[in-house]
Amino acid sequence: MKAPPLTVALKAYGAGIILAEPALAGLLALRARRGKEDPARLPERKGLAGRLRPKGRLCWMHGASIGEALSLVGLVDGMIARGFSVLVTTGTRSAAELIGGRLPPQAFHQYVPLDASRWVARFLDHWRPDLALVAESEIWPNTVMALHARGIPLLVVNGRMSERSFKGWSRSPRTAEALLSRIAVCLTQTKDDAERFARLGAPRVSVTGNLKYDSAVPVVDHSHLAHLSSIVGERPVWVAASTHPGEDAMVGQVHLALRSALPNLLTILVPRHPHRGPDIARDIAATGLRTARRSQGGWPHGAVDLYVADTLGELGLFYRLSPLVFLGGSLVPHGGQNPIEPTRLAAAVLHGPHVENFTQVYGALDAAGGALPVADEQDLAVAVGDLLRDPNRLRAIAASGQTALRPFEGALDRTLAVIDPFIAQMKLTAMASAS
Repeated sequence: MKAPPLTVALKAYGAGIILAEPALAGLLALRARRGKEDPARLPERKGLAGRLRPKGRLCWMHGASIGEALSLVGLVDGMIARGFSVLVTTGTRSAAELIGGRLPPQAFHQYVPLDASRWVARFLDHWRPDLALVAESEIWPNTVMALHARGIPLLVVNGRMSERSFKGWSRSPRTAEALLSRIAVCLTQTKDDAERFARLGAPRVSVTGNLKYDSAVPVVDHSHLAHLSSIVGERPVWVAASTHPGEDAMVGQVHLALRSALPNLLTILVPRHPHRGPDIARDIAATGLRTARRSQGGWPHGAVDLYVADTLGELGLFYRLSPLVFLGGSLVPHGGQNPIEPTRLAAAVLHGPHVENFTQVYGALDAAGGALPVADEQDLAVAVGDLLRDPNRLRAIAASGQTALRPFEGALDRTLAVIDPFIAQMKLTAMASAS
């Protein structure tokens, strides 16, 4: 089916980005000075490759940040098994640092170029991907148009379209249709996501489920875990994971509220953004709690009340260490954080009311008794205190959570089943060209 013509808005966007290239270059330089870009790899953000293209077929996968990138790991393995090398791109330093250590030898990482037509063309000229997979909702107009013009199939995988994004796109329906019609297929997490993509003009939409249900749990150094466990000993411990500004102080107040009932309590606070560690430790220490920071070599020994784990990529370690996890971004209006990993690692999960980014999974967990909602700081303190004094209930909640996740598994196989016909078509085209 022929795609609709480009709209005036899309043409104006392309022209405007060309004019804005000097400003974009300046923005990248500013971000590098502030530590938000890797100075040594800044050329990659302008489409300049940091290495040679491998021989043979290449699949390009893009996940903007940590969550999206990690959801692609199973697909990376699947495409390697199908004879592809895999280029994984991200847009943030934290995602690059984390995903780089999880890729197998046949896969490698680069930073994604900004959506400037010259930079995108430079990127595609070098890498010449045979197939492009983009996670969730990363729809950049110049990139979509360039891939379509070159005949490179683009698939949205683990697709997500929030009601807010849908309303935004709906204000420019012809532009949305012109762009989405240039995507080979949109594979979505839920029926609601699929309906929104279809209503905006995506001609080929399929519900495959959420890849994060199938992603492998984070690896851990078991000797390191054993050492940390020996330091913690028999202390009651809970983890406040992926906290956002406003929640750190609440976590500190929860510890203070429980200190008399649980005098040996250990609270481990893992901020969503590790660079906030110094500020968090300073503010918590001002309340009278004894703190230590992991990034500074501190350990959660007996003289530490609240341990600030301000490092990246170690949540798997702390989820295994603690039977109880509160997931942040939920007591403040951020939308919540993904509860799949702690649940699969046998932790009982607590969360606040703001979990609209993960409505499906929290709904299933709450309904099964595999996670418990808390309304506010006081409610969190009561729940933490009650559960840490009741190990049997903790185990029951964790088991219910694992059972609740099982019906959602299988997205990886369903996604690969949709990709396979594209691979078959590539093989047929190659055979026809060779004959």
